[in-house]
Amino acid sequence: MAAGPDKPGAPDSGADGAGSPGLPPEALPESWQPLLRRPALAELLGHPLASAALTEMRRLLPPHVAVHSLRTFLLADACARSHGTAYDRVGLLAAAAFHDAGLVGRSPLDRGGFPARSAQLLDAFLAGHEVGMGRRTALTRAVREHLRPFPAWDAGPEARLLHFGAWLDVTGRGARRIPGDRGRLAALAPTPWFAVSFSARVVACGLRRVLPGSPVAPR
Repeated sequence: MAAGPDKPGAPDSGADGAGSPGLPPEALPESWQPLLRRPALAELLGHPLASAALTEMRRLLPPHVAVHSLRTFLLADACARSHGTAYDRVGLLAAAAFHDAGLVGRSPLDRGGFPARSAQLLDAFLAGHEVGMGRRTALTRAVREHLRPFPAWDAGPEARLLHFGAWLDVTGRGARRIPGDRGRLAALAPTPWFAVSFSARVVACGLRRVLPGSPVAPR
């Protein structure tokens, strides 16, 4: 399943191209473009599963949450490269695209809160693109557990990297492992006061057990 940090990713099964096609990079939001030009993302833009995941992210997420998801992937990839960690790059991009999708809408939240809902949405997306069960299990676990204070001891590389990237982008935790990356990405695609507003939304979801209203990104 895993591929080296310099490779797009190697699926265990599945065509990765089934389901609806993705939008071309130039059709994605302008606020994303500085991040999409970063090598770690630019190298994946022609991959069918990556393109479809970005298209779904555009459809599902408010703009500031989508930018956070892109930064999460780039920070995770930077950590993997700096430590020589092998992982499923295309799969992690899909996981990053969906990891906060459960925050959108007004659906009641079941056990596991919005991360569990995000994992369900990711699993449906991956199944629709004929991604094999082993790969789906690793990626949905990464999403389901990304809000834990620390990764589980038996978490795979995708779960550890998604957790690292998401927490670093929102809280700054782990910045010493890749000095300067968080600030550079925030300067390329700023989302002022994101950490405050995002944390408030997460707390609201936990208290109400229902998703507060949220605008979606313009089509």
